[in-house]
Amino acid sequence: MSKRHFNWSGLYLALVFVILYAPIVYLVVFSFSAGTTMEHYHGFSWRHYADLFGDTRMITIVFNTIIIALLASLIATIIGTLGALAIKNTRGKWRNSLLSLNNVLMVSPDVIIGASFLIFFTMLGIRLGFVSVLLSHIAFCIPIVVLMVLPKINELSPTLVDAAYDLGATRWQALSQVVLPAITPGIGAGYFMALTYSLDDFAVTFFVTGNGFSTLSVEIYSRARQGINLEINALSAIIFLISLLLVLGYYFISKHGGRRNRIVTVKEGDAQ
Repeated sequence: MSKRHFNWSGLYLALVFVILYAPIVYLVVFSFSAGTTMEHYHGFSWRHYADLFGDTRMITIVFNTIIIALLASLIATIIGTLGALAIKNTRGKWRNSLLSLNNVLMVSPDVIIGASFLIFFTMLGIRLGFVSVLLSHIAFCIPIVVLMVLPKINELSPTLVDAAYDLGATRWQALSQVVLPAITPGIGAGYFMALTYSLDDFAVTFFVTGNGFSTLSVEIYSRARQGINLEINALSAIIFLISLLLVLGYYFISKHGGRRNRIVTVKEGDAQ
């Protein structure tokens, strides 16, 4: 008779999920509280959601954050992809030097980067606000894109590009029709990683934002210093729900795409 062993790995996994999601659940539950504090639950109410949608300043800040993230990640993806291609084509010690410079920005503390940008913009006379935040986000997102795109470029067979040149393709045609389609997964990963970093960033943005302009992370920090505001709970619950829907949507799209590819492969095998 075999003895059943206790599933310690399952217990550990469950504990990790509880630690990760218990604060989120706690936050979401109190977003429906009729009270103004998180000390006691005062009954179900949509009060804080109504306050949120009536807060024009908060809605404006949310749009500012999204616009900054979309623009910064798009521009950083373009620059980072071109930078990764340039690093790939560089030979000798210069390639290692460029990679080292790229990695330095990845490991540097955000406080140091934010203070450096603040000094830099002040010296150039650039007014702190939308432009300074956008430039800062582009700068710290570029190394992320390079690290996502470069492995895909390294996986690309050089004979594929040589074959395109042999068939009469120009440099632009080889880049646009051969190289870029082959590294599209890396470019997509770099874009979404940059988008995530830009949406989440606080330390760098805190240094380079100015009066009259703010992002969501800085605004939440400023309001939290003044006391607990359950309007933030309502906003956090909405953001969490949207993120969850995006993850589920990506999962079902990937699952459907994988199933369709398997069906096509089976049909091709039967035809042969």
